[in-house]
Amino acid sequence: MTRDLNRFRRLCGQYRWLAIFMVASVGGLLVVANLIAPFVHWTRASTPNFEREVAASLIWQTPALCYLFGVWSIGRGMGQLARGRLIQATLASTLRRVGLALGFGGVISVFVITNLLRLIGHTEGGYLHFDVAGMTLGMIGGALFLLGRVVDQAGAVQAELDEMI
Repeated sequence: MTRDLNRFRRLCGQYRWLAIFMVASVGGLLVVANLIAPFVHWTRASTPNFEREVAASLIWQTPALCYLFGVWSIGRGMGQLARGRLIQATLASTLRRVGLALGFGGVISVFVITNLLRLIGHTEGGYLHFDVAGMTLGMIGGALFLLGRVVDQAGAVQAELDEMI
């Protein structure tokens, strides 16, 4: 039993480092892409509008930042488990954080990006972006958030039952 627990904690620690690597590498690539893409467009465009291109590039990357926060939250939760924190408390807070990150990323992807791009004059078109992945992640995020609340309530009920015994 102790060997399985030690193995589980070691795997959680490894997963934490994987999450840190992913957030750092993908976050770094997003920064580089947001620095390079506007310059490339600026050199090719007949009527350069550098500020608008930078703003559009940042707007497009906003959902990715939400998703990276979700990965960071998972890594943080795994790190807590690796250090021996109780599973139920860690699971509840991690589910809520990841759920919010995915939910906000999905909503931003579907509703906010298109309208902000229209507002700055970068694009014309509809009022929502039919992004199946964004819609799916938004729904999964909402479900994870609700499951985190259920785990919290189960912990409260368990604590109450433990006091009775």
